[in-house]
Amino acid sequence: MHFVEKEPVQKRSDFVNKLKSKKILRIPGAYNPLTAKLIEEIGYDAVYVSGGVMANDLGFPDIGLTTLQDVSTRSYLISRVTNLPTIVDIDTGFKSCKETIETFEEFGIAAVHLEDQIERKRCGHLDNKELITSDAMVKKIKECVASRKDENFKIIARSDAKSVEGIDKMIDRCKAYIDAGAEIIFPEALENEKDFEKVRKELSCYLLANMTEFGKSKLFNYKELENLGYNIVIYPVTTQRLAMKNVEDGLRDIYANGHQNNIIDKMQTRKRLYELVDYEKYNNLDEKIYNFSTEGHE
Repeated sequence: MHFVEKEPVQKRSDFVNKLKSKKILRIPGAYNPLTAKLIEEIGYDAVYVSGGVMANDLGFPDIGLTTLQDVSTRSYLISRVTNLPTIVDIDTGFKSCKETIETFEEFGIAAVHLEDQIERKRCGHLDNKELITSDAMVKKIKECVASRKDENFKIIARSDAKSVEGIDKMIDRCKAYIDAGAEIIFPEALENEKDFEKVRKELSCYLLANMTEFGKSKLFNYKELENLGYNIVIYPVTTQRLAMKNVEDGLRDIYANGHQNNIIDKMQTRKRLYELVDYEKYNNLDEKIYNFSTEGHE
């Protein structure tokens, strides 16, 4: 179902091959499966599932309150509707890194990233974060690497140490994480071009840049990041922010005016929705499903 042609093993292989290219991978976050389908249709390289977005969607702040079941179930539902690889934020690894890796690999995910904050973590762009020791993080990474079956299932190590210990100690941590088996490093909350350049100069691995809005990092064009030597750029919360702003504006307009006629032009049409969910393709399964016209529903 969902008319997805690629199995998880092929998606992981695709992700590895894309990493080997010299082009930066552009990866927006999906807060639901329908958004993942749109990300693929537009032509992005992969789909990202943010731990913060998953928490926010459940009505929680991003402080480590979600469970393995919460995040893995949603990630599975997102990944199964697209041919693109899916990367998932697993926060601090939940209760067991072994169980977490086994679950996400079984659910068809291509890569996960693990961070070096304490279990009751917070958004990486907030102040007063607390870290576990480098040795403790190394132990977690080794457990993650040992727990995977497919070597193309990639373990990404995120370090939040820059704003806590300084960029030099963060780089030292990242070197230890690479030695432990992480093949991609996610240096969180870098602030400016100088920071991004320094990390690239010091680390000989794939690098991920986080272009989240309203945070500590300057928002670079993806070409600028590519020129700085970064391999992946994520836009983790962008789609949720776009959606929630428009939902709020629309609801307030309806509440104030008593009807939605003023905001119809801001809505996805019925016709466009049916295109996105492949409504017509289901007619090949049952001719009684798609027996109407969307003409006039633009």
